[in-house]
Amino acid sequence: MRNFMALGVILVFSSSALAADHAAANVDKAAIQALEDTYNEGFNAKDVDKVMSVYLPGKELFVFDVVPPREYRGSDAYRKDFEGLFATFTGPMKNTISDQTIHVVGSLAYGHNIQTGDFVGKDGAKVRIVVRTTDIYRKINGKWLIVEEHNSLPVDLATMKADMLSKP
Repeated sequence: MRNFMALGVILVFSSSALAADHAAANVDKAAIQALEDTYNEGFNAKDVDKVMSVYLPGKELFVFDVVPPREYRGSDAYRKDFEGLFATFTGPMKNTISDQTIHVVGSLAYGHNIQTGDFVGKDGAKVRIVVRTTDIYRKINGKWLIVEEHNSLPVDLATMKADMLSKP
């Protein structure tokens, strides 16, 4: 009987701990979703400071983006990438994030999404680009930040051209 009581107590505490972990993960997922929303708001407003507020400041940020160079090391380098993007497309800009996933594992998290960008160039030409994005997040001093990012476009191997619309 004592073993059953001990097992019952263990199960109650275990299920309470699991419920607490689940609740904490939901809070963290909501914080990361808010981070993605902040990024998108900054992107659509062409506000480089707001965009960069979601990334790890300093030299440890690492990004593969869809435009050269192959990689961006550090927040200063990635800031220049956004400044160049916003300068190239001087007209209205609209980015939409869909298919967002977020997985939290302690103070680390990862996720991916599809970003559809509608841009207007200096010459008035409209461009749509659909990008696949994978992010790694880290909780630092209670705040989630993107510490690594990979943006990509699929390539049609028959033509060796990027598939700018990236449909499933």
